[in-house]
Amino acid sequence: MSPAVVNHPVPRVDAYEKVTGRARYAADLYFPGMLYGKVLRSKVAHARIKSLETNAARQMPGVHCVLTADDLPGEPSWCTYLFLARDRVRYTGDALAMVAAETREQAEAAIKAIKVEYEPLPGVYSIEEALAPGAPQVQEYAPGNIVQNTHWPVRKGDVAAGFAACDVIIEREYRTQYIEHAYIEPEACVVVPDPVNNGVIVYGSLQNPYMTRWAVATALGLKLGQVHVIQQTLGGSFGGKEEQMGMMCGRAAIMAVKTGRPVKMVNTREESFIESSKRHPFRFRYKIGATKEGKILALEAELVDEGGAYNSQAQFMNWRACVHAAGCYEIPNVKVDVYAVHTNKVYAGAMRGYSSPQIIYAQEQLMDELAAALNMDPVELRRQNALRPGSITATGQQLVDQTVPLVEVMDAVIARSNYYARREKYARERARGGSKRRGIGLVVSFRGCGLGAETYDATGGMITVASDGSVTVRSGLTDNGQGLSTAHAQIVAEELGIGMENIIYTRVDTTTMPDGGMTVASRGTFTGGKPMQEAAREIKKILHGVAAEQLGCRPEDLEGREGIIYCRQDPARKVTFQEAVRMALQRGYTLTSFKWYQPEPPVWDRPTGQGKAFPTYTYACVVAEVEVDMETGQVEVLKVTAGHDVGQAINPALLQGQIYGGVAMGLGMALTEEIEFDQGRILNPNFDEYIIPTALDMPAMETILYESEDYHGPFRAKSMGEAATECIAAAIASAIADATGKTVRELPANLERVLLGRALKRGGGA
Repeated sequence: MSPAVVNHPVPRVDAYEKVTGRARYAADLYFPGMLYGKVLRSKVAHARIKSLETNAARQMPGVHCVLTADDLPGEPSWCTYLFLARDRVRYTGDALAMVAAETREQAEAAIKAIKVEYEPLPGVYSIEEALAPGAPQVQEYAPGNIVQNTHWPVRKGDVAAGFAACDVIIEREYRTQYIEHAYIEPEACVVVPDPVNNGVIVYGSLQNPYMTRWAVATALGLKLGQVHVIQQTLGGSFGGKEEQMGMMCGRAAIMAVKTGRPVKMVNTREESFIESSKRHPFRFRYKIGATKEGKILALEAELVDEGGAYNSQAQFMNWRACVHAAGCYEIPNVKVDVYAVHTNKVYAGAMRGYSSPQIIYAQEQLMDELAAALNMDPVELRRQNALRPGSITATGQQLVDQTVPLVEVMDAVIARSNYYARREKYARERARGGSKRRGIGLVVSFRGCGLGAETYDATGGMITVASDGSVTVRSGLTDNGQGLSTAHAQIVAEELGIGMENIIYTRVDTTTMPDGGMTVASRGTFTGGKPMQEAAREIKKILHGVAAEQLGCRPEDLEGREGIIYCRQDPARKVTFQEAVRMALQRGYTLTSFKWYQPEPPVWDRPTGQGKAFPTYTYACVVAEVEVDMETGQVEVLKVTAGHDVGQAINPALLQGQIYGGVAMGLGMALTEEIEFDQGRILNPNFDEYIIPTALDMPAMETILYESEDYHGPFRAKSMGEAATECIAAAIASAIADATGKTVRELPANLERVLLGRALKRGGGA
């Protein structure tokens, strides 16, 4: 029987409150006696703090506290980030002092009254400068500016022997840029003193409430149980509202405890740009070799990413990077080394894809360049080397207990996009000349589902059925706008055989659920849906048990659908879901079920980078079509056809929305988005100069949701949120190369890189 709720495009559970404007974001919250907090940030990237004069600010009207590092009640730092710098600043976002006042304007005036004297220090502002002999040290604990624990190697086969057997070998270097998350809602929080527990209550725009709880407890020197965190409606995050929200809430909490009054902090867009984490820039150095027939025999790669002044993410991100560094290809001999370096620039952190958009861009340009060197069709090169059932990945995992439909997804996208006919058409048009040239590019990828061997991918789910048949669903994972709450509700509704109108989904509250880990790695449905399904099954077992007694049949003969529990052999014998609930409660059953999903222990050998990286993978193929104006360098993306292996779509409409949003984000990465710096200072800290795509820039989009029979996720679902954006920049860059004959080896593909010599001729040297 086909699903009744799962695999259907049901409306989002939070749609009504958002479209009517009733959703309450953190900036919407007000409490009696509330003060407003502001932070003074460094104006220089690297310096000693010679003096910090706050007396004038303390005397200003409405000011209730002016705090410096000497006033901190708990630890001065959390995850290496400083709540307030004491002796030294390492980037222009470092906080020096903070103020709480009656109005936002009074707080801002007090901040301006604080005087700082700096002693400038030499800084490092690029990967090359960070690695240069004798470079200034950004962090004392990171010799040579290598971020701690970020070296992840991969060693498979014998790379030297592999290259010796190759007919063609190429070496290339590629680079990606700093990118802003550009969520609609800037960071915001309100912290309220909690005298009952001698702690605080935190309300915020939080992607990871438990991470924030840890930061606040660290700032105040409290136990975790004294910090109560309640997530508010989130206006986008994409990985950005993690470290910065921990620091913001920690600072607000310090001021709330100091004054005994609620403290609200809301970033301006400029403040958000200056202090929030960014997508890690990468420098890729690849060497790859193949036989003249196109069989890849060896790959060697060095991946170095720029972590900025502080770090809590690179060691985890770089693990994922090492797993995916060789692409979705079966290569017998692989050597990969991944590192991160500190610089005196804004710190890099999690952003949608967690290294994969950068890696896929570089790896897939490399495949195009190898195909050119071999005089081979780039699609056939990919097909010949693609992972298949039974293949062994670069990290030594044999793909035997999962679906591997990479070739099938590629074939579906080729057919839907009419790839070969379009490629020939554009080639004929280019041969006729003209200032505008069109091109088409095809790229493929794979992505590990969930956290994999990075860490235990454990989390929980709870459901409670009330006497009226309503079902409350709780998770420790957050809905960041991606639709997690709707997917969880559909999983529970399908398992219980009820309609979505019966489901009530609550936001994360750290007092009602145990810490289920961060909402990252596209694990919300894939991992978070598993305990939800198990909890619903436990409740169903109770309800079907009491219904079976009432109906005179075995529990296993019952089916639940659309709020009715009935006998399969005789559907006329039935009770309503609500009647079964009432009978169960009358007999003393509890209809609350909490389940905890705990995966198998990770299997990973760090020195060799070999092991079972992920339980399963999702596969993708994207075709992009572009038009390049050869006189101006303007690139217009005409169409994107995106095919994704989704397992089974819990909600097809949500998945399509993820893909459309992923195209927009990838479009910006490919063409326009780049944080620009001068000696560590951000030059474009707002959307007037940091250019993100608008609705007018979006291409025609076509999606293919390829469904496979993978058993690992709930109702066969695989991860999707991050995969939706990972191939886009790579496909656009490939299409530009097809149009212009020049490989784009650095993003974004702006005028200089497309036309003026910084994009090198396809098939040429590095």
